[in-house]
Amino acid sequence: MSEQQQTAQGVRRVVVVGAGMAGVQTAVALREAGFTGPVTLIGAEPHQPYDRPPLSKAVLLGTAEGSAFDIDFEALDVELLLGVEVTGVRPAAHELDTADGPVPYDVLVLATGAVPITLPGTEGVPGVHLLRTLDDAARLRPVLAEQHRIVVVGAGWIGAEFATAAHEAGCEVTVLEAAERPLAGALPAEVAAPMAEWYAGYGVELLTGARVAAVEPGSVVLSDKHRIPAGAVVVGIGARPATGVLADSGIALGPDGAVEADRFLRTSVPDVYAVGDCASFPSGRYGERLLVHHWDNALQGPRTVAANVMADALGGEPEVYDPVPYFWSEQFGRLVQYAGHHAAADTLLWRGDPVQDTWSVLWLRDGALVALLAVGRARDLAQGRKLIQSGARLDPERAADPSVPLKAAAG
Repeated sequence: MSEQQQTAQGVRRVVVVGAGMAGVQTAVALREAGFTGPVTLIGAEPHQPYDRPPLSKAVLLGTAEGSAFDIDFEALDVELLLGVEVTGVRPAAHELDTADGPVPYDVLVLATGAVPITLPGTEGVPGVHLLRTLDDAARLRPVLAEQHRIVVVGAGWIGAEFATAAHEAGCEVTVLEAAERPLAGALPAEVAAPMAEWYAGYGVELLTGARVAAVEPGSVVLSDKHRIPAGAVVVGIGARPATGVLADSGIALGPDGAVEADRFLRTSVPDVYAVGDCASFPSGRYGERLLVHHWDNALQGPRTVAANVMADALGGEPEVYDPVPYFWSEQFGRLVQYAGHHAAADTLLWRGDPVQDTWSVLWLRDGALVALLAVGRARDLAQGRKLIQSGARLDPERAADPSVPLKAAAG
């Protein structure tokens, strides 16, 4: 590294707000990219930075005590400020406001994540739980250990994962979903329909069209006055970007509350980037702005941020962020994986029979694969993700044959 490069980096202090996957990986990626300036990572929780997916699995069931990242922050020369709540951002002054006083920055990376949506009227009600943090999981572990009757509100990804864990812990579980099917906001009706059968097959009761009117001691009251016995209630009805502290910052937010980053993950004000669950970005691949609340986005985006912090410091060409979104979910004894974005697809193909244990769904646009959902077919996912990346067109007849490798259906 030249003296000019070292000087350019040395005068720039990068402060990362958020110590989840996106924030931690930003700090790591900066060092891997050769950044030598000061890096500060601020986390609102007092815990050592940790990974969230195990919270609904190993940590919740007590087979693991925690999920701290195996990262030596001292060796990386990354300053950790934990248990510090950021209360405001003042870009004009290049400062953050915190309860412990202002924190200056030269470059700011917002990786504040998302916060769970609460069920109206249940804030502070005893026996009502969320599952987003390590402390949430710690509060729920004894509830499962005592094998309470559990009511889960929401049949989305997190609701299904928690219901699976609660059943495995020996609890009687009922899942309430206001829509007429699980995953109503994520998948088309014909794709979600066979997944509804997984609940009963696993010993979990699913009630759809079930709107919660109130939570009372020992029960959940539905809008039709029906009462569901409940020793504990877990709410999993989605999450929203954690961007409340940006209200008066001048940083542009979208109608969904997400920071509106550009294709380089820069925000609307100079020297501020945004990455992970708190930020949306314009996808050239899909022709629309995406808000991706999944682990892989929090892993991939920081590499682009680090590359562009370096590019800005040294006058290089910025890197465009346009990934193929990906996530996975472990539920009811099945591995479910999804890659891509199916909103603009014009063709849906089944690859296998959804009444069986393994199958996939393919979404095509103008003959090219744009998304797929794989249930127990990891090879389909791995090959399909590469096909989406390359924009390959598929032979529909061969693509729908589960005995044909998906890559062999590419024209």
